[in-house]
Amino acid sequence: MTDVGRHPRITLYTMSELLDIKGYVGNFDARILKKARYVKENECTACGECAKACPVIRPDEFNLGLSSRKAIYSPFPQAVPSAYAINISECLGNNPVVCGKCVEACDKKCIDFHMSDQEIVEKVGTIIVATGLEPYDPTELDEYGYTRFQNVVTSLEFERLINAGGPSGGDPVRPTDKKIPKSIGFVQCVGSRSASRGAAYCSNICCMNTIKSTLVLKEHYPDMDIKVFYLDIRAFGKGFEDLYMRSRRLGVNYIRGFPGTVEEDENKNLRVTVENTASSKLEIHELDMLVLAIGIKPAESTRKLQEMLGLQLTPDGFFLEAHPKLQPVDAATRGIFYAGCAEAPKDIKESVTQASAASARAIRLMHKGHITSEPIISEVMEERCKSCGRCVEVCPYKAITCDVKNKKPAVVNAAACAGCGTCAAECPFDAIEMNHFTSIQIMNQVNALLEEKPQEKILAFACNWCSYAGADYAGVSRIQYPANVRVIRTMCSGRVDEDFIWEGFRKGAPVVLVSGCHIGDCHYINANHWTEKRIEKVRKKMAKLGLRPERLQLAWISAAEGARFANVMKEMEKLRAAVTENEISQTVTLLKEKK
Repeated sequence: MTDVGRHPRITLYTMSELLDIKGYVGNFDARILKKARYVKENECTACGECAKACPVIRPDEFNLGLSSRKAIYSPFPQAVPSAYAINISECLGNNPVVCGKCVEACDKKCIDFHMSDQEIVEKVGTIIVATGLEPYDPTELDEYGYTRFQNVVTSLEFERLINAGGPSGGDPVRPTDKKIPKSIGFVQCVGSRSASRGAAYCSNICCMNTIKSTLVLKEHYPDMDIKVFYLDIRAFGKGFEDLYMRSRRLGVNYIRGFPGTVEEDENKNLRVTVENTASSKLEIHELDMLVLAIGIKPAESTRKLQEMLGLQLTPDGFFLEAHPKLQPVDAATRGIFYAGCAEAPKDIKESVTQASAASARAIRLMHKGHITSEPIISEVMEERCKSCGRCVEVCPYKAITCDVKNKKPAVVNAAACAGCGTCAAECPFDAIEMNHFTSIQIMNQVNALLEEKPQEKILAFACNWCSYAGADYAGVSRIQYPANVRVIRTMCSGRVDEDFIWEGFRKGAPVVLVSGCHIGDCHYINANHWTEKRIEKVRKKMAKLGLRPERLQLAWISAAEGARFANVMKEMEKLRAAVTENEISQTVTLLKEKK
């Protein structure tokens, strides 16, 4: 952190908030609110005399309220910059009648109550999102007594207690009497792996954090009685299993089962009742202190940043990468990368590794001094454009601008366009074409595939990233599916225009399938949401025309679901066999008349 603060080519904004980001890869505008520190950071020597004089005492957030700080304070040891700051909402003011003691105590005269917040705009080429995490609040798990009993603490609070720079100087004292406990219990998976309370996912770090704590305790207090209540221990990292076995050899008692109740006696000791699933017995354990190994949640700023940058989130609330294997640190929006727990729960080693990867990806993109774009992008034909603004509404990357008020044609930003083709499919005036996947090219494919014996074929539109890859996976896995499937590849299911579907039925296709990425897992952020709406609209039109809507099917198939692709095709074949030649001929006649 100190090296970052000293680096001549790194600008570090502390006590700052990101207000807005606009633009595209290579040309982002970040609007930042830098809050007033009320201390001249370049002049402050962090001598601490001002804090000694300050009469306002508040809980120290860094130590989770286990110690106190003043209204003028250093956020944490080795903070960068090495300067104090004033929490103006807690300060009594600079009027000498009210207070002003910090001003009097500062020999350097670096306290300035006339400072104000600043709004700064930075132009950047790439963005790395490293928003970190938030600890789970175990208050809702009342059976553990976190808010009722002082000697029940979280793993984060316990971490500050055993830290040499913590409020107790590294002694794991009980909050009630400040004595070293003779027995300590740890409860695992608090707020993790529970869909009803907390999160359904594993928080990754809890098991090894507990094991580390038990090793530290045994090193300093060999006779301390330590019990760990767990469901299973997940020690999958390099050397982690060895640490786990070492903890057991030192005498740590691992009990398979979670406490059902926690009670407190008159001495503030804790009585923990737990069903040991290994022995199938109900056990009662007397403990001086209980530590809850809390899980982790996405940072509070995640949702705001997701809306600001047009990013995707997983069902768990973390940011979704472009591809879990091929692009593990890339966002779907070009020029944005992830690091650390912004993308998923990670330990320090994984976070550092991902940060290095994200930095390398950003350097790779920027070192040439110019951005190269893919040729598969949308292009507006100005003579057809009516400036309705529909394309602006549906573009998941905000790559299209349109002056609707002055009736100026829409403009596609080539650097921001990712080539999903949703705008081309949604344009009511056919004023947008997608290079390499033009309407004429796709129409010609439909006509060619249905030129002979169309009644025997299944016409399928498959998105490049998931469904088409799923078909390929079914092939390489030797999974059998009907041979009469005719697949047309598009970059995204959002590219499948209504006209393509109607042309398929007009040429005699018994059934048509549109397939794409699962909802929430689209390679183009949310383009498949428009696919879903478009298919529903076509089905309603089919019903009005007297055509069976079930002849048009929509399926979500991922790249790893080769078996699912085969099963969907088998279902499509059953549906195709149920469509009579008379029904097909009536459809063809009706649609040719409507054309």
